[in-house]
Order: sequence, then structure tokens, then C-alpha cells
Amino acid sequence: MPTITRLPDLLISQIAAGEVVERPASVLKELLENSLDAGSKAIQVHLEEGGIKLIRITDDGCGIAKEQLALALTRHATSKIATLEDLEHVGTLGFRGEALASVASVARLTLSSREQGSSHAWKLKAETGAEPEPAALMAGTVVEMRDLYYNTPARRKFLKAEGTEFAHCADAVRRLAMTRPDVAFSLTHNGRNLFQLAPSDSTRRIADILGDDFIRAARPLEVAAGPLSISGFAIDPTRATEAKDGQYVFVNNRFVRDKVIAHALREAYRDVLHGSRQPAVCLFVTIDPALVDVNVHPAKTEVRFRDSRAMHQFIFHALQRTLATPVQAANAEFAAPSIAAVNPENQAFSAPSFANYSPPLQHQGTLGVNEPAAAAYLAFARATQDIGNTYSPSLNPASAPQFTPRAEADHNSPPLGYAIAQLHGIYVLAQNARGLVLVDMHAAHERILYEKLKTAFDSRQVATQNLLIPAVFSADSLDIAAVEEHSEALAELGFAIAPLGPNQLGVRSVPALLQSGDPAALARSLIAELREHGISQLATARRNELLATMACHGAVRARRLLTVPEMNALLRQMEETERAGQCNHGRPTWTELPLVELDKLFLRGQ
Repeated sequence: MPTITRLPDLLISQIAAGEVVERPASVLKELLENSLDAGSKAIQVHLEEGGIKLIRITDDGCGIAKEQLALALTRHATSKIATLEDLEHVGTLGFRGEALASVASVARLTLSSREQGSSHAWKLKAETGAEPEPAALMAGTVVEMRDLYYNTPARRKFLKAEGTEFAHCADAVRRLAMTRPDVAFSLTHNGRNLFQLAPSDSTRRIADILGDDFIRAARPLEVAAGPLSISGFAIDPTRATEAKDGQYVFVNNRFVRDKVIAHALREAYRDVLHGSRQPAVCLFVTIDPALVDVNVHPAKTEVRFRDSRAMHQFIFHALQRTLATPVQAANAEFAAPSIAAVNPENQAFSAPSFANYSPPLQHQGTLGVNEPAAAAYLAFARATQDIGNTYSPSLNPASAPQFTPRAEADHNSPPLGYAIAQLHGIYVLAQNARGLVLVDMHAAHERILYEKLKTAFDSRQVATQNLLIPAVFSADSLDIAAVEEHSEALAELGFAIAPLGPNQLGVRSVPALLQSGDPAALARSLIAELREHGISQLATARRNELLATMACHGAVRARRLLTVPEMNALLRQMEETERAGQCNHGRPTWTELPLVELDKLFLRGQ
């Protein structure tokens, strides 16, 4: 019979290290979090061989007293929590007290520190029987890790090439640097300085790390509801790429990979992304620490929300409303999918700082500990109610301002300007105060109809248009059976379809928004959807796809000639329509070519 024995302390620490220390970047992350928790304002990172040979972190934090150096290297020793209540309200990045002990069990670790107000610095090696000895250090703490996995060669075999491990380390530094723009960071690898970040505001720090192009291609986001707030930037859908590593989400300044948040991002971008493009975001979520459990995994990259549904809806609606901002209400810098780059010298990074953001209350009363997330979501929902569409259901030229020769000098002209002409029956050419605007008329009209159909369907106010002569088309017995079975659902969508013979169906009425489309083609696509998915799916995920198909068939077709008043009517409706920058398939509907770029083409002023 096997004998039960206690594991040696070293083996216990090495087992724990398997959860905390996955690679050099894991060590670096834990040590950097300790430096930030210590109140550091400047942190220097030195790496050798991708962090495998050496990781040295130097900070100017509060330091550690001589008599506590040995205690800091033991398992489950921490200054950050003492009771369960502290754990439930933890506001620091680290709290487990396992990092230093775990690293010391699989690497050679040296800890040097000088406590604030102390006259001397002390150094301690993580070795059995080692004693603190004097060290030369002005202030703060230096943690030096050498030869990762020197005593566990089997685990060292799983490490990747030096370049790969360094890339993970650099990413760990950048993530933490984004959360603390008030702290200076520097990174050196193999004696070469890779970057040095000075203290700055949040937007400038994000631009330094993700690039000015990301800031110019993204839309700023700032929404608060009770104890919940979200700040940062979300990529404009027309600027999205297929890269899958562009999502940076932080919860209380902690980088997380959360399935609830990831799903909310996908849902918010569902209607506006083309093909396999991915939403790039840099979002900072602030929530009462009591409402989120950060003690889910030793690596602390996973969290659990007390009310996951409320958090999902909060993030989904915040992003959706930001992406849905009509052109006339959006800042042209972020709303216009311009093909010309914005001059960085003209950019002012003036977005509000959200590193230490304290959200204002937007509801009455005090939230209890057990129900704040749900109440906060209700407050948020009230603050972001959908705005009803008030524009007319067709391209009505009567209400659209007309182009005048003075419009080119009118800096108060509409964002999309005034129509000038039509190109090949496909594109509308317009001029605004900045230059030339090109519009894909079919894609733009498709989005307008789609948004109107969604609004009408949600409010159950789908206006119908009776046809003077029914549109008759051939149908098989399954099509006829589907029409008879789903007659009520078809009526809710604005269609009246009835059998006119053993192999014929007739369309007697269509939604008024789609009266200019082909009734037979609309009916065929609708019946095909009903046969494949049934009515039960119509009210959920497939509904929007069905409405998008209807809008595509009902939009103005290419090669159709429009008058200038009709083109201006299209531009004005685009300015009032949510998500007008993308069609139902995620393709851009318009772009802008500023006069500066036109002048460059013709070498004007050169």
C-alpha cells in the first residue's frame, strides 16, 4: 500500500512555480506588478537572452526593511492582504505572496532594497542559510533573476527561441506601461535600449506604445454608469485588420483575457466588420473591486464578475453606441474613413486621463454590495436609450440642402458636403470644407435601409406598400408550405404573400422601405431563410442577417442614375444614420480625400 508523506518545501515551491512561472515574461510581469504596488515612479528593466539568462528590475518604490527581506522570499508572505475582506476588496496588482518564492525555486534570485528613510541598503540571496549583507543602492528595490530553470532542465526545454521569449517580455512591459502613464519605463535587452517611456497622459502613452496610427484610426470611448465605467479607444471598423493580437482590455488596471468581454466585443462589431477582420481595442474597465474576483488563476489574467451578464451588456452597449455614432455627430477625425493620413504634428492628444478615473454616479440612491452590477447596468441602459430615427423612408430631394458654388468655402457645410456628380453610376462625388468625398451609393443606401428596418422591426411598426399588380413567381411545394406556415411572421415583416396556383406565389405587399426593390427577389430570399432556419431563429441571431439581405435587395442598384437632389438626400440621410461608415457587410461606404492630398498629386505649392 502506498505511503502518504509530506512533500518537501522546495518541491512544493517548484510545483507552485509551474502555475506562476510559465516563461520569462511571467516572471517579469510578477516583478513589475510588485514595483508598481510599491509606489514606484520610474522602473528600469534589463534583460539578457530574452529574459532566460537575466531579468533585472530596478525601481524607486518604498523599499523593503532589512529584517523583512528573508520573509519576502517565503511562500504566502505579503503586505497587501491580511483578511478575507481584504481579498474581496483587493486593489493591488499582486496579493498572493507567491511570486518571489516561486521564482526563487526555479532560478537564482537576489533581492536588494533600501527602505524609504533608511540610511543603508541591504541585499539577500535566495539561498539556504543566506544572511542580508550591505549593498549600494540609492532608493527603492532591485530584483535580479538569473538562469531561469537552471535546476529543472526538463522545463527549460519548453522555452522558445530568444527572440520569441523577448517579444513576450516586451509585451508584458507595454501592457503594464499603458495602465500607468504616470510612471516612467525603460527596457534594455542585451545592452541595447529598446524604448524609454517618460511620464505622460493616458492618450500619449497609448500612442507611444500602439502607435499614432492606432489613435487616429480609433474612436475615443468614455462611458460611466454607477460603479462601472469604461474608457479608452475602439478601432474604427473601416480601419480594422485581420490581426488577432490587437485587443488590450484592462479591469481595474489589470490586463485580462475574459470570455465575457471578448464576446461583448465581437457582438458590438458584428454588424460593421468586413470578413475576418478583428476589432482592435484598448479599453480600461473600472469596477468596484468587490464586484470582481481576481483570485481565479495564479497568473491573474483571468477574472470572474459577480454579474457577468450585466458586465457583458454594459460593454456591448457602450461599444455599440460609440460605433453607431452618426456622421454628423461624430468628430470627423474619427468618423471619416479617410484614405489620407492625418498629420501627427496637427494632432492634440487631449482625451481625458483615465488612469485614475473615478466615475460619476448617474443614478439616484446607493447601490448595495450584492446588487450593484445589475443596478448599474439599468442606469447605463437608461442613459443610452436608442434614439429614434426621424428621417424619411426614401431619398426625398425636397428636404436636402442643395449645392451652391459658395459651398467650397463654407466651413459650416455638412460633414459629407454637397453632391457634384455621379461616377459610372456607382459613386457619388461630393465636396465638403476639407476636400473631396466619394460615396458608394449602393453600400450607403443599403446601410440606411438596414438601420431603418431594424428600428421598424423592433418597434413593430413596419409600414407596408400594397402592389397594384401582384408580383408572381414560380415556387415549389416546399416554398408554398413555408409561406402558409409562416404567414403571420411574413406579415410582421411587411410582406403579404399568397399562393396563386399549384406552382406560383404572388407578392401583394412589401415593406414601404423596400418598395423600389424587386418584390419577387425579396420574397425568394425571405422564403429561403424561413425554410432553412425557421421562425424561431428569426427573432434572434438570424434576424439581423435577414434584414440585411432585405436591405441589400431594396437598396439602389449600381448604374442607376441619380439626380443631384437625390444624391444630396442620400448624403443627408447618411449623416443621420448610425453606422453609416460601413455597409451591412462591413465594407466602407465613403471616404474622403483632403485638398492637401489633391495638391500633392498635382505638385501644387512645390
